[in-house]
Amino acid sequence: MARVGLGRSAVLLIFAGAFALGAGQAAAQTDFPSRRIHIVVPYPAGGIVDIVTRIVADRLSEIWRQPIVIEAKPGPGGNLAWDQAARAEPDGYTWTFVGPALMANPRMYPNLRWSEKSFTPVGAIAWAPSVLVVHPSLPAGTVDAFVAYARERPGTLNWAHPGVGTSQHLNSAIFINAAKLDMLAIPYVGQPPAILDLMANRVQFKIASIVLVSQHIKSGALKPLAVLGTGRSPLLPDVPTVAEAGYPETNVVPWYGYAVPRNTPQPVIEKIAAEFLEAIRTPKVRELLEKQALEPMDPMTLSKFS
Repeated sequence: MARVGLGRSAVLLIFAGAFALGAGQAAAQTDFPSRRIHIVVPYPAGGIVDIVTRIVADRLSEIWRQPIVIEAKPGPGGNLAWDQAARAEPDGYTWTFVGPALMANPRMYPNLRWSEKSFTPVGAIAWAPSVLVVHPSLPAGTVDAFVAYARERPGTLNWAHPGVGTSQHLNSAIFINAAKLDMLAIPYVGQPPAILDLMANRVQFKIASIVLVSQHIKSGALKPLAVLGTGRSPLLPDVPTVAEAGYPETNVVPWYGYAVPRNTPQPVIEKIAAEFLEAIRTPKVRELLEKQALEPMDPMTLSKFS
């Protein structure tokens, strides 16, 4: 699911259609969870997905009084992590982070052993606004100025993305195609290494999670051109949106959520979803998410996914 000015009902419809809710396999496990939970994250430690996962996991660990172990397993567009999670025992003790790439990748990578139907959702968290940033050496302070600069130098500028199929890859491709630019794509296994290379001027353009680059923007190490989201960011109030900059089609805002392997018993799914919902409703969790420049989703019951 990606957000392009969608209303809440449309958001729920897309989220529901992305997954097949499995029929329950077993009777309710009243002692769930009785041991640690394992969350497989498809991006590197230190990135926004890792940060968000830890915020939610910390609260759920308090609720359940059980440890939650987070495994960062970066790979091409998240495929390694999702392959591992899809083949895990469907008992509720293995989760994975999910986002738009989960739906895009089976259509972009041949011969995957999984698809979005390999998973069942247990909770959605937030929309994740991002920002179009460039190296400060570029003499371009606006989107229009950057487009003009890049058009005059076809094939000489590089752009970074954290994997084919990710929302940042898709957004960048949409923008570059709309602006008719000739730039070389450089894939990374996550945002942190791509941001480092952007600051080193090995790449010149990237769409990045706001929270990961806001301090670099303040220090002058990166230059922001436009924000992707429902409006201007409180962290970057003077930076226009991509719609204001004339490229509304680029405004595909990713969502963050979690899922378990298909065929996890329905009573377990329902328990996870209910207590996930409790965690997301916690004011402290919402406050921490907002500090990451995320837009927390309205809490949703499992019935709204189906």
